[in-house]
Parts: sequence; structure tokens; C-alpha cells
Amino acid sequence: MASRDELLSYLAPIVHSASAVLEDVTITPAGRSRVISVIVDSESHNLSLDEVTGISRKVSEALDNFSALDDKPFTLEVTSPGVDRPLTAERHWRKNIGRLVKITLNNGDVVTGRLSALDNSEVSLTLPKTEQKISRADIKRAVIEIEFNRKAGL
Repeated sequence: MASRDELLSYLAPIVHSASAVLEDVTITPAGRSRVISVIVDSESHNLSLDEVTGISRKVSEALDNFSALDDKPFTLEVTSPGVDRPLTAERHWRKNIGRLVKITLNNGDVVTGRLSALDNSEVSLTLPKTEQKISRADIKRAVIEIEFNRKAGL
């Protein structure tokens, strides 16, 4: 049975060849079978369903020829990160400029504003009446807020 690290190493170039990034791989036992979940992302945009489908085909073909998986059956799931996934990597922040973000600071305070800019050391948020810069070192967790009706002024 291939380990998670082996799958990450094997699948990363295959996902990269589809102009995407391999975010994570998990292997979950499911009775006599197992579920292999592959999470893919993009450097610059949120992947479309068609893009994920194309990547899924490439990953499926590759895994069919990967001898380290042995003969034990598996179910393959290929998906993109959900909107509730925390912003951790630089690309997560970059591709969400202009979106509403909820930031929990290390001291427990919560700030919600529109991500307007970022650099190596801080992020800038547009708030209803001001602009606020937050040091990245002070951020405990950040997630995108889902907007159904964008409010004026934010």
C-alpha cells in the first residue's frame, strides 16, 4: 500500500501538468476498500468543475498504473478546496483579493473586511469606514466569508 507521502510525490507532477497545484492527499480505509481523496487548487483562480474533471481523469489514469497501490480496490475523489478552508498559503491570499475575509487574531479578536492588498508581512482590509493593516504574524486563522448580496461600503 502506498503511503500518503508517496502519493503526494507521484501525483504532484501529474496535477502540475494540468496547470494546477496538489493541495493534499488523504487515504481513508473503507471496509475492504479505501478512499483516496485528492485536493487540487490553482495558483491564480478557483478551479471550474470542468478543470477538476480533467484533472480527475489524469489522476485516475496515473493511479491505475501506480504499482505501489497493490490490488486493493479504491474509490478516487478529486476535489478543490472548499470555501471554508483556511487561508494558509500565499496563493490562497493572492487569489482572494477583493473578497470578504474573516480574520481571527492571536489575541482572539475577530476582524471582518474586504481583502484589498497583501505583502510578505501584512494584509490590508477595507472596513466600512477605514482601511486596516494586519501583520501576518498576528493572524491565527483566516477564512473567506460567503456573500450572497454584497453590501455597499464593504
